[in-house]
Amino acid sequence: MTAGDIPAGLSLCRAAGWNQISRDWELFLQLSPEGCRVAMAEDEMKVVGTATTVQYEDHFSWIGMVLVDPDRHRQGIGSQLLRESLQVLKDVETVKLDATPAGRQVYLQLDFVDEYEISRMALKNISPATLPDSTARPIRADDLPALLAFDKKVFGANRLPVLEWLLAGGSAYAFLLENHEGIRGYCFGRPGHNFTHIGPVVSHDPEAARELVSAALRHCSGPAVVLDALLHTREWMQWLLSIGFQEQRPLIRMYRGTNAHPGIPEKQFAILGPEFG
Repeated sequence: MTAGDIPAGLSLCRAAGWNQISRDWELFLQLSPEGCRVAMAEDEMKVVGTATTVQYEDHFSWIGMVLVDPDRHRQGIGSQLLRESLQVLKDVETVKLDATPAGRQVYLQLDFVDEYEISRMALKNISPATLPDSTARPIRADDLPALLAFDKKVFGANRLPVLEWLLAGGSAYAFLLENHEGIRGYCFGRPGHNFTHIGPVVSHDPEAARELVSAALRHCSGPAVVLDALLHTREWMQWLLSIGFQEQRPLIRMYRGTNAHPGIPEKQFAILGPEFG
């Protein structure tokens, strides 16, 4: 994939109802200039499929954005793109992805195993009256070094370029909570074609996660918001439901390899997104 293929990638996103915009594709190519793939239809010489890979240090890599033109479904294109991605990552010890329940059956055959469940939660109407007060403050660029030290432990690898990209393009949704011991939690967000996407949300406790998400939601002005929530804390999910979020679809985080760097999932309350991890 090259920068010239981004319009085709966007066209496939629109056909699938996906949320990505140009700057998402630009980041994929920045992070992995040799690791993203397109499938071409020889009869029309046009892009009919995509797949992206991102490597986070030597800890693990990510497969995302496996998209196929609706007119070309059931022709093996998605499977070929997945094989190409795994070939790109053949020297990587651990490969991860977020699967739909249907896709999970394919990945199980490729030696992927389940790690944990995620739920895509959607909110169509934000009611400020339902949101708790928050002492979170906006994240500044000079917060990133301290924030990164926390994030590396929780995520499992250094993703500083991604965090910088999030702050540059979505500063209105980036918030930090601190106490006398240091960072208590933080969240980021980003604009998209269909909705604002809040995540990652990382904190020591669900109370901090609620404050952070509340601060971000107060700055969301679009028609809808989504958040990809981990299911490890019942009160966290109950709170999301109580303010109007509804489950849109389940996801299963899967990995192939040793998973020697799992991070700390219980401190992740929402992920960045299935395409980035």
